Amino acid sequence: MLSRLIPVVFCGIALAKAPAQEPAQHVDLTKFPAAAVDDVVVPVPSEVFNVLDKLGSPNWNAEMRDNLGKNSGDRAQVALLLGTVIADGFIAVEAENAERVKDIGQEVLTLADAINVRKAVIARSKSITEKADAKNWSAVRSELDGALQDVKGAMEELGDEDLAQLVSLGGWIRGTEVLTSIVGKNYTLDGAQLLCQPELVNYFSRRVDAMRNSRLKKSKLVQTVRRLLKDIRPLIKRETIPIETVQKIHTMTNKVVIVITTQES
Repeated sequence: MLSRLIPVVFCGIALAKAPAQEPAQHVDLTKFPAAAVDDVVVPVPSEVFNVLDKLGSPNWNAEMRDNLGKNSGDRAQVALLLGTVIADGFIAVEAENAERVKDIGQEVLTLADAINVRKAVIARSKSITEKADAKNWSAVRSELDGALQDVKGAMEELGDEDLAQLVSLGGWIRGTEVLTSIVGKNYTLDGAQLLCQPELVNYFSRRVDAMRNSRLKKSKLVQTVRRLLKDIRPLIKRETIPIETVQKIHTMTNKVVIVITTQES
């Protein structure tokens, strides 16, 4: 969706801006600074993290992965993996880990090369490194946002809209895995409400169902993602999501991230 997402990233969420010194009191799903596609709010990843900043101080270092995964040569896997890696870039920014951010910037470039959109992110990759060295974290977030948009835009120009959608899905799956990890460790109603995003899940499901590339659509990995969306949908329709459901969604998304990373089911 261009439209922009991660991630996370992360989720279809919004927040009425609270004063900087006060914690967020209410998550508002209608006022998010983002693009809307098919009447679905699709948040810019950096804005999602601005919301998460207001909900506490998670241990972001504990959420970073040692293994970002390896390009298997399968285009669906590379696109999904690229989405998860960009999501990890935002996590590294939250952890203020400059070296990790730079490593991720290079990995984004490598994966973009594997699906023929390297030119779209060369400048972004360089800028991510420079701004991470300067510890300008808000600027790094903006560059990661831009990298996601540039990659997807380049894919769409090449007629690879289906792959572009998988980048978004990869980011959303990894972002949801991390969000449920954070909320599960320090459960609050506001934190759990960030998972209440049925329209976003429905949107992803429709886009997977509408894929024009039949070979891609029938791939084992895409079918795994399709099942995940189907299984998560009924869990996030509740107005209040209990901790047991948060933990269940975490287990589900974690398993799919492992599949994307290792290409093993």
